[in-house]
Amino acid sequence: MTDIQLIAAIIFALALIHTFAAKSFERLADRYPRHAGLLHFAGEIEVVFGLWAIVLVIAMAIVSGGAAAILYAESRTFTEPLFVFVIMVVAASRPVLETVRGLIGVVARLMPVRTAVARAWLCLAGIPLIGSLITEPAAMTLAALMLAPTVFTKNKPEWLKYAALGVLFVNISIGGTLTSFAAPPVLMVASTWGWDSSFMAATFGWRAAIAVVINATAVTLLLRRYISDEVVTSAGIPAPPLVRIIHLTFLAGVVAFAHHPVIFMGLFLLFLGFTQAYEQYQSPLILREGLLVGFFLAGLVVLGGMQQWWLQPIVSGLEPTALFFSAVALTAVTDNAALTYLGSLIVGLSDHAKYMLVAGAVAGGGLTVIANAPNPAGVALLRDGFNDESISLGGLLLGALLPTATAVVMFLM
Repeated sequence: MTDIQLIAAIIFALALIHTFAAKSFERLADRYPRHAGLLHFAGEIEVVFGLWAIVLVIAMAIVSGGAAAILYAESRTFTEPLFVFVIMVVAASRPVLETVRGLIGVVARLMPVRTAVARAWLCLAGIPLIGSLITEPAAMTLAALMLAPTVFTKNKPEWLKYAALGVLFVNISIGGTLTSFAAPPVLMVASTWGWDSSFMAATFGWRAAIAVVINATAVTLLLRRYISDEVVTSAGIPAPPLVRIIHLTFLAGVVAFAHHPVIFMGLFLLFLGFTQAYEQYQSPLILREGLLVGFFLAGLVVLGGMQQWWLQPIVSGLEPTALFFSAVALTAVTDNAALTYLGSLIVGLSDHAKYMLVAGAVAGGGLTVIANAPNPAGVALLRDGFNDESISLGGLLLGALLPTATAVVMFLM
Protein backbone atom coordinates (compact mmCIF):
# COMPACT_ATOMS: atom_id res chain seq x y z
CA MET A 1 0.00 0.00 0.00
CA THR A 2 1.40 3.36 -1.06
CA ASP A 3 0.65 6.78 0.40
CA ILE A 4 -1.55 7.75 -2.54
CA GLN A 5 -3.49 4.48 -2.28
CA LEU A 6 -4.23 5.21 1.36
CA ILE A 7 -5.24 8.79 0.53
CA ALA A 8 -7.49 7.50 -2.28
CA ALA A 9 -9.18 5.04 0.10
CA ILE A 10 -9.83 7.83 2.62
CA ILE A 11 -11.24 10.12 -0.09
CA PHE A 12 -13.43 7.26 -1.35
CA ALA A 13 -14.76 6.75 2.19
CA LEU A 14 -15.49 10.48 2.50
CA ALA A 15 -17.35 10.37 -0.83
CA LEU A 16 -19.49 7.50 0.48
CA ILE A 17 -20.27 9.42 3.68
CA HIS A 18 -21.14 12.50 1.60
CA THR A 19 -23.46 10.37 -0.57
CA PHE A 20 -25.41 9.08 2.42
CA ALA A 21 -25.52 12.55 3.97
CA ALA A 22 -26.66 14.32 0.78
CA LYS A 23 -30.24 14.82 1.99
CA SER A 24 -28.94 16.60 5.10
CA PHE A 25 -27.51 19.34 2.88
CA GLU A 26 -30.99 19.95 1.47
CA ARG A 27 -32.34 20.47 4.98
CA LEU A 28 -29.45 22.81 5.80
CA ALA A 29 -30.25 24.81 2.66
CA ASP A 30 -33.74 25.52 4.05
CA ARG A 31 -32.25 26.51 7.39
CA TYR A 32 -29.54 28.78 5.98
CA PRO A 33 -31.04 30.47 2.89
CA ARG A 34 -28.01 32.76 2.58
CA HIS A 35 -25.92 29.75 1.50
CA ALA A 36 -28.77 27.79 -0.08
CA GLY A 37 -27.17 27.66 -3.53
CA LEU A 38 -23.96 26.05 -2.30
CA LEU A 39 -25.80 23.68 0.04
CA HIS A 40 -28.20 22.57 -2.69
CA PHE A 41 -25.19 21.91 -4.92
CA ALA A 42 -23.52 19.82 -2.19
CA GLY A 43 -26.80 17.95 -1.74
CA GLU A 44 -26.97 16.84 -5.38
CA ILE A 45 -26.12 13.14 -5.21
CA GLU A 46 -25.02 13.18 -8.83
CA VAL A 47 -22.16 15.64 -8.18
CA VAL A 48 -20.71 13.89 -5.11
CA PHE A 49 -18.26 11.49 -6.74
CA GLY A 50 -17.26 13.98 -9.40
CA LEU A 51 -16.33 16.52 -6.71
CA TRP A 52 -14.34 14.02 -4.67
CA ALA A 53 -12.63 12.73 -7.84
CA ILE A 54 -11.35 16.28 -8.38
CA VAL A 55 -10.10 16.26 -4.77
CA LEU A 56 -8.27 12.97 -5.46
CA VAL A 57 -6.59 14.30 -8.61
CA ILE A 58 -5.45 17.43 -6.71
CA ALA A 59 -4.13 15.22 -3.88
CA MET A 60 -2.24 13.09 -6.40
CA ALA A 61 -0.73 16.21 -7.94
CA ILE A 62 0.49 17.34 -4.51
CA VAL A 63 1.85 13.94 -3.47
CA SER A 64 3.09 12.49 -6.76
CA GLY A 65 3.36 15.51 -9.03
CA GLY A 66 1.09 17.04 -11.65
CA ALA A 67 2.31 14.80 -14.47
CA ALA A 68 1.45 11.65 -12.50
CA ALA A 69 -2.02 13.00 -11.65
CA ILE A 70 -2.77 13.83 -15.29
CA LEU A 71 -1.40 10.45 -16.43
CA TYR A 72 -3.70 8.64 -13.98
CA ALA A 73 -6.78 10.64 -15.00
CA GLU A 74 -6.09 10.03 -18.68
CA SER A 75 -5.54 6.31 -18.07
CA ARG A 76 -9.16 5.87 -16.94
CA THR A 77 -11.76 4.67 -19.44
CA PHE A 78 -14.79 6.95 -19.58
CA THR A 79 -16.80 5.02 -22.18
CA GLU A 80 -19.50 4.01 -19.69
CA PRO A 81 -20.20 7.55 -18.36
CA LEU A 82 -20.38 8.85 -21.94
CA PHE A 83 -22.67 6.02 -23.00
CA VAL A 84 -25.04 6.49 -20.06
CA PHE A 85 -25.26 10.21 -20.82
CA VAL A 86 -26.06 9.61 -24.49
CA ILE A 87 -28.51 6.74 -23.94
CA MET A 88 -30.39 8.74 -21.30
CA VAL A 89 -30.91 11.70 -23.62
CA VAL A 90 -31.92 9.60 -26.64
CA ALA A 91 -34.19 7.21 -24.69
CA ALA A 92 -35.94 10.12 -22.96
CA SER A 93 -36.77 11.92 -26.21
CA ARG A 94 -40.50 12.42 -26.73
CA PRO A 95 -40.88 10.20 -29.85
CA VAL A 96 -39.21 7.24 -28.09
CA LEU A 97 -41.21 7.81 -24.92
CA GLU A 98 -44.49 8.13 -26.86
CA THR A 99 -43.76 4.87 -28.67
CA VAL A 100 -42.97 2.91 -25.51
CA ARG A 101 -45.90 4.44 -23.63
CA GLY A 102 -48.22 3.43 -26.50
CA LEU A 103 -46.95 -0.17 -26.49
CA ILE A 104 -47.27 -0.39 -22.70
CA GLY A 105 -50.82 0.97 -22.98
CA VAL A 106 -51.82 -1.67 -25.55
CA VAL A 107 -50.49 -4.53 -23.41
CA ALA A 108 -51.98 -3.04 -20.23
CA ARG A 109 -55.48 -2.94 -21.72
CA LEU A 110 -55.24 -6.68 -22.43
CA MET A 111 -54.43 -7.55 -18.81
CA PRO A 112 -57.18 -8.65 -16.38
CA VAL A 113 -56.61 -5.75 -13.94
CA ARG A 114 -57.27 -2.02 -13.92
CA THR A 115 -55.33 -0.51 -16.84
CA ALA A 116 -53.46 2.09 -14.73
CA VAL A 117 -52.31 -0.64 -12.33
CA ALA A 118 -51.25 -2.84 -15.25
CA ARG A 119 -49.19 0.05 -16.67
CA ALA A 120 -47.35 0.47 -13.37
CA TRP A 121 -46.67 -3.27 -13.19
CA LEU A 122 -45.34 -3.34 -16.75
CA CYS A 123 -43.02 -0.41 -16.01
CA LEU A 124 -41.67 -2.22 -12.94
CA ALA A 125 -41.40 -5.67 -14.54
CA GLY A 126 -41.54 -5.50 -18.33
CA ILE A 127 -39.23 -2.57 -18.97
CA PRO A 128 -36.44 -3.91 -16.67
CA LEU A 129 -36.53 -7.20 -18.61
CA ILE A 130 -36.50 -5.32 -21.93
CA GLY A 131 -33.33 -3.75 -20.54
CA SER A 132 -31.59 -6.97 -21.62
CA LEU A 133 -32.08 -5.75 -25.20
CA ILE A 134 -31.88 -1.95 -24.95
CA THR A 135 -29.34 -1.89 -22.04
CA GLU A 136 -30.03 -1.14 -18.40
CA PRO A 137 -29.46 2.66 -18.54
CA ALA A 138 -32.05 3.00 -21.33
CA ALA A 139 -34.51 0.82 -19.41
CA MET A 140 -33.99 2.89 -16.26
CA THR A 141 -34.61 6.13 -18.15
CA LEU A 142 -37.82 4.90 -19.78
CA ALA A 143 -39.20 3.28 -16.63
CA ALA A 144 -38.42 6.31 -14.47
CA LEU A 145 -40.02 8.78 -16.90
CA MET A 146 -43.17 6.67 -17.20
CA LEU A 147 -43.48 6.05 -13.45
CA ALA A 148 -42.69 9.62 -12.35
CA PRO A 149 -46.17 11.12 -12.98
CA THR A 150 -48.13 8.13 -11.65
CA VAL A 151 -46.14 6.51 -8.83
CA PHE A 152 -43.48 8.98 -7.71
CA THR A 153 -45.64 11.97 -6.79
CA LYS A 154 -45.70 13.94 -3.57
CA ASN A 155 -49.27 12.93 -2.67
CA LYS A 156 -48.24 9.32 -2.04
CA PRO A 157 -46.80 7.87 1.20
CA GLU A 158 -43.05 8.34 1.34
CA TRP A 159 -42.37 4.77 2.47
CA LEU A 160 -44.30 3.43 -0.50
CA LYS A 161 -42.29 5.50 -2.96
CA TYR A 162 -39.06 4.16 -1.45
CA ALA A 163 -40.44 0.61 -1.73
CA ALA A 164 -41.19 1.22 -5.42
CA LEU A 165 -37.79 2.83 -5.95
CA GLY A 166 -36.05 -0.15 -4.36
CA VAL A 167 -37.97 -2.56 -6.59
CA LEU A 168 -37.19 -0.50 -9.70
CA PHE A 169 -33.45 -0.34 -8.93
CA VAL A 170 -33.17 -4.05 -8.08
CA ASN A 171 -35.24 -5.14 -11.07
CA ILE A 172 -33.18 -3.01 -13.45
CA SER A 173 -29.96 -4.50 -12.02
CA ILE A 174 -31.06 -8.12 -12.41
CA GLY A 175 -33.33 -7.62 -15.43
CA GLY A 176 -30.40 -6.98 -17.74
CA THR A 177 -28.89 -10.44 -17.19
CA LEU A 178 -30.84 -12.23 -19.92
CA THR A 179 -28.11 -11.21 -22.40
CA SER A 180 -24.35 -10.75 -22.20
CA PHE A 181 -24.19 -7.09 -23.24
CA ALA A 182 -26.87 -5.12 -21.36
CA ALA A 183 -25.77 -5.23 -17.71
CA PRO A 184 -22.42 -3.50 -16.98
CA PRO A 185 -21.25 -6.11 -14.40
CA VAL A 186 -21.91 -8.92 -16.90
CA LEU A 187 -20.29 -7.05 -19.75
CA MET A 188 -17.07 -6.73 -17.73
CA VAL A 189 -16.59 -10.51 -17.63
CA ALA A 190 -18.50 -11.86 -20.64
CA SER A 191 -15.67 -11.89 -23.18
CA THR A 192 -13.00 -12.94 -20.67
CA TRP A 193 -15.01 -15.89 -19.37
CA GLY A 194 -16.74 -16.78 -22.66
CA TRP A 195 -20.27 -16.05 -21.45
CA ASP A 196 -22.62 -15.47 -24.41
CA SER A 197 -26.31 -14.49 -24.33
CA SER A 198 -27.57 -18.09 -24.46
CA PHE A 199 -25.45 -18.92 -21.41
CA MET A 200 -26.76 -15.84 -19.59
CA ALA A 201 -30.40 -16.64 -20.36
CA ALA A 202 -30.04 -20.27 -19.26
CA THR A 203 -27.96 -19.56 -16.14
CA PHE A 204 -29.04 -16.14 -14.86
CA GLY A 205 -31.97 -15.02 -17.00
CA TRP A 206 -34.82 -17.25 -15.85
CA ARG A 207 -33.92 -16.73 -12.20
CA ALA A 208 -33.79 -12.97 -12.71
CA ALA A 209 -37.13 -12.95 -14.58
CA ILE A 210 -38.92 -14.77 -11.74
CA ALA A 211 -37.46 -12.38 -9.16
CA VAL A 212 -38.43 -9.36 -11.28
CA VAL A 213 -42.04 -10.56 -11.55
CA ILE A 214 -42.30 -11.32 -7.81
CA ASN A 215 -40.86 -7.93 -6.82
CA ALA A 216 -43.01 -5.96 -9.28
CA THR A 217 -46.18 -7.82 -8.31
CA ALA A 218 -45.64 -7.32 -4.59
CA VAL A 219 -45.05 -3.57 -4.78
CA THR A 220 -47.84 -3.06 -7.34
CA LEU A 221 -50.29 -4.66 -4.92
CA LEU A 222 -49.23 -2.09 -2.33
CA LEU A 223 -49.50 0.74 -4.86
CA ARG A 224 -52.76 -0.21 -6.55
CA ARG A 225 -55.14 1.98 -4.51
CA TYR A 226 -52.87 5.02 -4.89
CA ILE A 227 -52.66 4.88 -8.69
CA SER A 228 -55.23 7.01 -10.47
CA ASP A 229 -56.82 6.10 -13.79
CA GLU A 230 -55.80 9.42 -15.36
CA VAL A 231 -53.91 8.78 -18.59
CA VAL A 232 -50.57 10.61 -18.86
CA THR A 233 -49.75 11.85 -22.35
CA SER A 234 -46.94 13.91 -23.82
CA ALA A 235 -47.55 17.61 -24.34
CA GLY A 236 -47.25 18.96 -27.87
CA ILE A 237 -47.80 17.59 -31.34
CA PRO A 238 -47.58 13.76 -31.47
CA ALA A 239 -44.58 12.62 -33.47
CA PRO A 240 -45.43 11.01 -36.84
CA PRO A 241 -44.39 7.37 -37.43
CA LEU A 242 -41.33 8.28 -39.51
CA VAL A 243 -39.91 10.54 -36.79
CA ARG A 244 -40.47 7.79 -34.22
CA ILE A 245 -38.73 5.25 -36.42
CA ILE A 246 -35.73 7.57 -36.86
CA HIS A 247 -35.49 8.12 -33.10
CA LEU A 248 -35.66 4.37 -32.46
CA THR A 249 -32.96 3.87 -35.10
CA PHE A 250 -30.71 6.33 -33.26
CA LEU A 251 -31.42 4.43 -30.02
CA ALA A 252 -30.58 1.09 -31.65
CA GLY A 253 -27.39 2.56 -33.15
CA VAL A 254 -26.19 3.87 -29.80
CA VAL A 255 -26.86 0.47 -28.18
CA ALA A 256 -25.12 -1.39 -31.01
CA PHE A 257 -21.97 0.77 -30.71
CA ALA A 258 -22.08 1.09 -26.91
CA HIS A 259 -18.36 0.23 -26.63
CA HIS A 260 -17.22 2.57 -29.36
CA PRO A 261 -17.51 6.13 -28.05
CA VAL A 262 -16.30 7.75 -31.26
CA ILE A 263 -19.22 6.15 -33.13
CA PHE A 264 -21.99 6.64 -30.59
CA MET A 265 -20.94 10.23 -29.89
CA GLY A 266 -21.05 10.89 -33.64
CA LEU A 267 -24.56 9.40 -33.76
CA PHE A 268 -25.52 11.57 -30.79
CA LEU A 269 -24.43 14.74 -32.58
CA LEU A 270 -26.52 13.73 -35.59
CA PHE A 271 -29.41 13.05 -33.21
CA LEU A 272 -29.11 16.55 -31.74
CA GLY A 273 -29.24 18.01 -35.23
CA PHE A 274 -32.31 15.96 -36.10
CA THR A 275 -34.16 17.08 -32.94
CA GLN A 276 -33.44 20.70 -33.87
CA ALA A 277 -34.71 20.16 -37.40
CA TYR A 278 -38.02 18.71 -36.13
CA GLU A 279 -38.33 20.52 -32.82
CA GLN A 280 -42.15 20.68 -33.10
CA TYR A 281 -42.20 16.97 -32.22
CA GLN A 282 -39.72 17.28 -29.34
CA SER A 283 -39.78 18.08 -25.64
CA PRO A 284 -36.71 19.65 -24.00
CA LEU A 285 -33.93 17.06 -23.96
CA ILE A 286 -32.72 15.97 -20.51
CA LEU A 287 -29.19 17.21 -21.13
CA ARG A 288 -28.70 18.58 -17.59
CA GLU A 289 -29.81 15.33 -15.93
CA GLY A 290 -27.70 13.27 -18.32
CA LEU A 291 -24.60 15.39 -17.76
CA LEU A 292 -24.99 15.16 -13.97
CA VAL A 293 -25.25 11.38 -14.15
CA GLY A 294 -22.24 11.22 -16.47
CA PHE A 295 -20.28 13.40 -14.05
CA PHE A 296 -21.21 11.07 -11.18
CA LEU A 297 -20.10 7.95 -13.07
CA ALA A 298 -16.89 9.59 -14.30
CA GLY A 299 -16.06 10.46 -10.69
CA LEU A 300 -16.72 6.86 -9.71
CA VAL A 301 -14.37 5.68 -12.45
CA VAL A 302 -11.59 7.95 -11.15
CA LEU A 303 -12.11 7.09 -7.48
CA GLY A 304 -12.75 3.39 -8.05
CA GLY A 305 -9.57 2.91 -10.03
CA MET A 306 -7.51 3.36 -6.86
CA GLN A 307 -9.43 0.83 -4.73
CA GLN A 308 -8.14 -2.35 -6.34
CA TRP A 309 -5.44 -2.86 -3.69
CA TRP A 310 -7.98 -3.68 -0.96
CA LEU A 311 -10.91 -5.00 -3.04
CA GLN A 312 -9.13 -7.69 -5.04
CA PRO A 313 -7.70 -9.59 -2.03
CA ILE A 314 -11.23 -9.79 -0.60
CA VAL A 315 -12.68 -11.09 -3.85
CA SER A 316 -9.91 -13.64 -4.45
CA GLY A 317 -9.72 -14.98 -0.90
CA LEU A 318 -13.30 -16.23 -0.37
CA GLU A 319 -15.05 -19.53 -1.05
CA PRO A 320 -18.05 -19.30 -3.41
CA THR A 321 -20.92 -18.85 -0.94
CA ALA A 322 -19.02 -16.29 1.12
CA LEU A 323 -18.02 -14.61 -2.16
CA PHE A 324 -21.69 -14.30 -3.14
CA PHE A 325 -22.75 -12.54 0.06
CA SER A 326 -19.59 -10.44 0.10
CA ALA A 327 -20.32 -9.34 -3.47
CA VAL A 328 -23.86 -8.30 -2.45
CA ALA A 329 -22.44 -6.22 0.41
CA LEU A 330 -19.45 -4.78 -1.47
CA THR A 331 -21.66 -3.78 -4.40
CA ALA A 332 -23.48 -1.40 -2.04
CA VAL A 333 -20.27 0.60 -1.52
CA THR A 334 -18.66 0.12 -4.94
CA ASP A 335 -19.92 -0.05 -8.49
CA ASN A 336 -20.90 -3.66 -9.28
CA ALA A 337 -19.17 -3.48 -12.67
CA ALA A 338 -15.90 -2.52 -10.97
CA LEU A 339 -16.31 -5.48 -8.64
CA THR A 340 -16.83 -8.04 -11.40
CA TYR A 341 -13.99 -6.50 -13.42
CA LEU A 342 -11.64 -7.20 -10.50
CA GLY A 343 -12.95 -10.77 -10.46
CA SER A 344 -12.14 -11.15 -14.17
CA LEU A 345 -8.48 -10.42 -13.36
CA ILE A 346 -8.22 -13.37 -10.95
CA VAL A 347 -6.54 -16.40 -12.52
CA GLY A 348 -7.97 -19.84 -11.70
CA LEU A 349 -11.38 -18.74 -10.41
CA SER A 350 -13.76 -21.73 -10.56
CA ASP A 351 -16.95 -21.64 -12.64
CA HIS A 352 -19.01 -21.79 -9.44
CA ALA A 353 -17.11 -18.85 -7.97
CA LYS A 354 -17.55 -16.87 -11.20
CA TYR A 355 -21.31 -17.41 -11.05
CA MET A 356 -21.46 -16.46 -7.36
CA LEU A 357 -19.46 -13.26 -7.90
CA VAL A 358 -21.64 -11.98 -10.75
CA ALA A 359 -24.89 -13.13 -9.14
CA GLY A 360 -24.02 -11.32 -5.91
CA ALA A 361 -22.98 -8.21 -7.80
CA VAL A 362 -26.24 -7.93 -9.75
CA ALA A 363 -28.41 -8.94 -6.78
CA GLY A 364 -26.97 -6.08 -4.70
CA GLY A 365 -27.21 -3.56 -7.55
CA GLY A 366 -30.25 -1.76 -6.13
CA LEU A 367 -29.07 -1.15 -2.59
CA THR A 368 -27.44 2.26 -3.13
CA VAL A 369 -27.07 4.93 -5.79
CA ILE A 370 -23.52 3.86 -6.63
CA ALA A 371 -24.20 0.11 -6.73
CA ASN A 372 -25.21 0.03 -10.41
CA ALA A 373 -24.44 2.46 -13.22
CA PRO A 374 -28.11 3.24 -14.14
CA ASN A 375 -29.09 4.12 -10.54
CA PRO A 376 -27.92 7.76 -10.67
CA ALA A 377 -30.14 8.19 -13.72
CA GLY A 378 -33.13 6.98 -11.74
CA VAL A 379 -32.32 9.34 -8.89
CA ALA A 380 -31.95 12.31 -11.25
CA LEU A 381 -35.31 11.65 -12.90
CA LEU A 382 -37.38 10.71 -9.83
CA ARG A 383 -36.12 12.82 -6.93
CA ASP A 384 -38.61 15.66 -7.53
CA GLY A 385 -41.41 13.35 -6.40
CA PHE A 386 -39.89 12.90 -2.92
CA ASN A 387 -39.97 15.21 0.08
CA ASP A 388 -37.37 18.00 -0.12
CA GLU A 389 -36.96 16.93 -3.77
CA SER A 390 -34.12 14.64 -2.76
CA ILE A 391 -33.76 10.92 -2.15
CA SER A 392 -32.57 9.58 1.19
CA LEU A 393 -29.93 6.90 0.77
CA GLY A 394 -31.16 5.23 3.94
CA GLY A 395 -34.69 5.17 2.53
CA LEU A 396 -33.43 3.62 -0.70
CA LEU A 397 -31.48 0.98 1.23
CA LEU A 398 -34.54 0.00 3.28
CA GLY A 399 -36.76 -0.02 0.20
CA ALA A 400 -34.35 -2.30 -1.67
CA LEU A 401 -33.82 -4.87 1.10
CA LEU A 402 -36.83 -7.13 0.38
CA PRO A 403 -36.48 -7.12 -3.43
CA THR A 404 -32.75 -7.78 -2.96
CA ALA A 405 -33.61 -10.72 -0.70
CA THR A 406 -35.89 -12.09 -3.45
CA ALA A 407 -33.04 -11.86 -5.96
CA VAL A 408 -30.65 -13.51 -3.49
CA VAL A 409 -33.00 -16.47 -2.98
CA MET A 410 -33.51 -16.94 -6.71
CA PHE A 411 -29.80 -16.77 -7.56
CA LEU A 412 -28.94 -19.26 -4.79
CA MET A 413 -31.50 -21.82 -5.98
